[in-house]
Amino acid sequence: MESVSGGPDAFFRLSPAGSGKLQYFAVRRGDVNQVANVAVLLSEHYGDLKALALCQYPLGSVGDMLSVVQDGLHGVRNYVADGVPLLGVGNVTEEGIDLSEVKRITFEEHERLAASQVAYGDLLVTITGRLGTAAIYDSVEPANLSAHVALCQAKPQHELRYLQHYLASHFGAASLTKATIGSTHPHINVNRLVELPIPLPSRTEQRAISDKMDATRAERKTKLAEADALLTGVDDFLLDALGITPPPKESRRVFAVRRGDVKGLSLGVPLYAPELRHYLNKLRINPAVTKPLSAYVEVNPRLDISGMDADTLVGFIPMYAVSDGATGEYTVTNRPLKEVSKGYTPFINGDILWAKITPCMQNGKSCVVDGLPNGVGFGSTEFHVLRVRSAGISKEFVMEFVSQAWLRRVATYAFTGSAGQQRVPAAFLEALPFPELSEARQNEIVALIKAVREEARRLRAEAEADWQAAKRWFEEQLLGPTP
Repeated sequence: MESVSGGPDAFFRLSPAGSGKLQYFAVRRGDVNQVANVAVLLSEHYGDLKALALCQYPLGSVGDMLSVVQDGLHGVRNYVADGVPLLGVGNVTEEGIDLSEVKRITFEEHERLAASQVAYGDLLVTITGRLGTAAIYDSVEPANLSAHVALCQAKPQHELRYLQHYLASHFGAASLTKATIGSTHPHINVNRLVELPIPLPSRTEQRAISDKMDATRAERKTKLAEADALLTGVDDFLLDALGITPPPKESRRVFAVRRGDVKGLSLGVPLYAPELRHYLNKLRINPAVTKPLSAYVEVNPRLDISGMDADTLVGFIPMYAVSDGATGEYTVTNRPLKEVSKGYTPFINGDILWAKITPCMQNGKSCVVDGLPNGVGFGSTEFHVLRVRSAGISKEFVMEFVSQAWLRRVATYAFTGSAGQQRVPAAFLEALPFPELSEARQNEIVALIKAVREEARRLRAEAEADWQAAKRWFEEQLLGPTP
């Protein structure tokens, strides 16, 4: 057992706690009140709750800060395509209010349901599922609140931004855990929300602390935007290298098809969508394109493992182990062959894994595998496996080619299967016009893309490190100087 001074770790913790592998812990008998809630007594929460007693400011409750606290609408079922946002848990994020996917109600219903209306400057807090995520509503546009989110308005002597940052701290998480009701569907109600303990500095101090946190958040947002811009530039660079002008994004469901363009006896209507035809036609007129991808790459090749011992260690890569965003990052674990030889997709060192199922395909789950134990691996059946079989063709370039954002976008028109289980068939990849650039040009493109991705990765890591440091600083302000 070790003692760590300062910050939320000011109490005794068992050494495995930091690694997330804690299995046993000690609790003082006097700290067990009536029913022992293990989630609360677990040392990471236990220590944080105990540390609150040592904070340098008066300890009050969330209710002391608020003039208004209430939840939203229950049982709304009549949604419309274009109307007033009805904000739920998914719309309240640590980054702010996200309206990319939001349910909507009519303006008439919005006006009728005055008690659930959201105003500029209100703090919204999730109280179901993902507990305690808080964001300020910073729009003057009308909106309403669902029952899974609480609305908070502050008394004049308090700052809502301070409460927002507090709920995201270790102390806030510990208090929320203690107040949680239910295990299958964890939630807190507004009565428990207002009872949460919170240190209460003066409003001047609350504002100063919040200003510094907001400044760091803004810097983080800027760095993340720079990283996103770099990654967008990767797609533009590859399209330019391939001589492709991106087609305009289309949402229309009706379009004309020339009779001469219809091949075979069946018409797969989505395959003739303007976006897909534009992309494929631009590839075909590229002077470097003379053959389809299947001339250079074998899709879903067979692997003979009959000579391998059942206990031989092989690599295992499930879908979740491959990163989104076509970064090529993945993690591999070792398994005995007998555990994975049936029901999984086989591959070898140098193969490309490409997710074929929605939404993993659109999310860019793809990688070139290497370093597999005994050179063999198995993974999700929702991967297509691509194996380069032509000299002078870079597997890394093939991975970048099949993983580019525009190809993933237009590949959705090739989907087969029912909603939620739609997949890109192997035939789509096999028939793709593939540019046979010189090996030097392929390597140049891959190197430039890797350099850009590495810079984007650095920016993201730096932004996250700065933000975590800011959170630690916030907690240190509440505890006061370390002796």
